[in-house]
Amino acid sequence: MKNNLRKRLTELEAKLLGLELKPNEKGRVTARYYLTKEQWKIISAERSLSVEEKTETKPNDYKTKRLVMSAWDNDGFMMDIDAYCKEYGLPRADITSYKLITHTGTPHYNVVFKEQIGFTEETFDFKGIIEKYIKPIESKVVITHNGIKDFNTLTITDVHVGMNPDPDHNTMYKGDWNKEELLKAADIVIEKTIREQDSNILYIDELGDLLDGFNAQTTRGGHDLPQNMTNEQCFDAALEFKLKILYGLVGHYEELHFNNICNDNHSGAFGYFVNESFKQIAEVQFGHVKVTNHRKFINHYYVNDICFIISHGKDDKSLKFGFKPHLDLKGADKIDQYCKQNKIYKKAELVIFKKGDSHQELFDMCTSDDFYYFNYPALSPSSNWIKNNFKLGRRGFVNESFEGLNITLKPHFIK
Repeated sequence: MKNNLRKRLTELEAKLLGLELKPNEKGRVTARYYLTKEQWKIISAERSLSVEEKTETKPNDYKTKRLVMSAWDNDGFMMDIDAYCKEYGLPRADITSYKLITHTGTPHYNVVFKEQIGFTEETFDFKGIIEKYIKPIESKVVITHNGIKDFNTLTITDVHVGMNPDPDHNTMYKGDWNKEELLKAADIVIEKTIREQDSNILYIDELGDLLDGFNAQTTRGGHDLPQNMTNEQCFDAALEFKLKILYGLVGHYEELHFNNICNDNHSGAFGYFVNESFKQIAEVQFGHVKVTNHRKFINHYYVNDICFIISHGKDDKSLKFGFKPHLDLKGADKIDQYCKQNKIYKKAELVIFKKGDSHQELFDMCTSDDFYYFNYPALSPSSNWIKNNFKLGRRGFVNESFEGLNITLKPHFIK
């Protein structure tokens, strides 16, 4: 049963539903929970009861069917967990543990549900998505650049589709981040990339946090995110964004290679499903397009004598503090060990580590003698939390041109 209603509950109400308690939000006596429709019906009915009804009702008075999640049945006997779930419409198969609580005025079960993202790779309807978006396109490559370099790259990160940068309408720096603004940003990316083109081969690296969250939370849960779209709207907007960039660039290059990071601290599996849908659409439509969705925390690929190591900077579960914007000893050691484990130093003449997450553009070619350490700016504007705690910040993307081991960096900032 899908938990798709986000409601505020008191601790008592949460206990009545057997939910794991969350800390109350600052200045409130409630916390936000995700409920099923049946659970919300129970709370709505409970709230509709008068104080006198709540005070005078006794445990064996349930023949009149009070919608409180009491463990008493209609005959005054204690229900087992199976009967309890059946009585209140709870998904028994999703309960990982439960405990009968009898020391309160109303005995009830305290249940813990397994974490669910709402879909799995096995049940996700990729076929339906492809049929919805796919359309016949005649692709004729038209090269408009002057001179041929070895290859170009376009690096985008931290798009944060669905983020609400002004949830309380009190931000110091106004700015929208909705679907309209997202697609405007895609137009800018396309226009600048074509203008900077000097090769017929393009690698597009998207370094994670494509979406701001799932169910308005980070991948690890417990961290509420102000959002201005539903899960479904986020999915559609993110996929349309990626397809818009594909369709805008595909006619200008003989080869297009997309590398998408699908292990990060905001999008996680949700981002993977967008990118996998994108992959299946793009590769069906165009023979000269290759999409690789990377699901590890750190990944790499080679182009000629250069190895690109790509990571969001934080992962979906483990790291509270990921790679920092300025390379430190811990980060350098982790990258060095990755290179040695994968024998990268033996295969590449130049190693470039690319990351997002920090929302900053910093290109470090000196701290390490073995690899470059590149941070890329976020395409999205800063959240209100970032604005208030730090500063407005700059957003954008980066085009790069490669000839041998020589790099020309072409940053673009969006106002």
